Amino acid sequence: MSKKTVLVTGSSRGIGKAIALRFAKEGYNIVINCSKNIDQLQQTKSEIEAYQASCLAYLGDVGMYELVKDMFGQIRERFGRVDVLINNAGIASIGLFTDLKPEDWNRIITTNLTSVYNCCSMAVPDMIHKQKGKIINISSVWGNVGASCEVAYSASKGGINAFTKALAKELAPSNIQVNAIACGVIDTEMNGLLEGEDLQQLIEEIPANRLGKAEEVADLAYQLSQKNEYLTGQIITLDGGWT
Repeated sequence: MSKKTVLVTGSSRGIGKAIALRFAKEGYNIVINCSKNIDQLQQTKSEIEAYQASCLAYLGDVGMYELVKDMFGQIRERFGRVDVLINNAGIASIGLFTDLKPEDWNRIITTNLTSVYNCCSMAVPDMIHKQKGKIINISSVWGNVGASCEVAYSASKGGINAFTKALAKELAPSNIQVNAIACGVIDTEMNGLLEGEDLQQLIEEIPANRLGKAEEVADLAYQLSQKNEYLTGQIITLDGGWT
């Protein structure tokens, strides 16, 4: 109970997994989550426990409020509370706006944005009671500037950015910091469709001349979780100078 606890949503692979492993190396209790793939979730749990970190793995869609309520019940029973909340769960969809169906819109907004509300709704009261806490939302450069053929995704990430700024102001008097990382193109499965000439052309547009690494997002997330209590309400762009 004396150790700090971090919850990372959408953490069976990619950026979320890298973040969970980074905190495991630092001795945190780790709570990981994904919506469907129990095998990947258990594999990540095993890798976390290899660092001698305690880990709670929870399978379920954090876009569903009652499920998140149940997850936090298990967290409180096992670890007491969440000290660091990292909202990473997200999905993307590429296509013309005219082909975007209501069910597709609702699925993306629920997974990417409503999940942030759900988890914050559960975590914030405990943080206020303690007068301490860190919330880090994983956003995207498309939340800053918008992307053609990714209207729903861009809207969800833009919503996360506004949510971050507003909640940071509300929670600052309680010594709770809320920030977001707006990621550029990170080398994960989500961007796995990019290959060949398309991938090379994209890399040439990025001043850093490469894709970002999930571990770089993890390092930044860990840094934001540490001592600086005057840094809040910021959307920190991590994109190699691309946008």
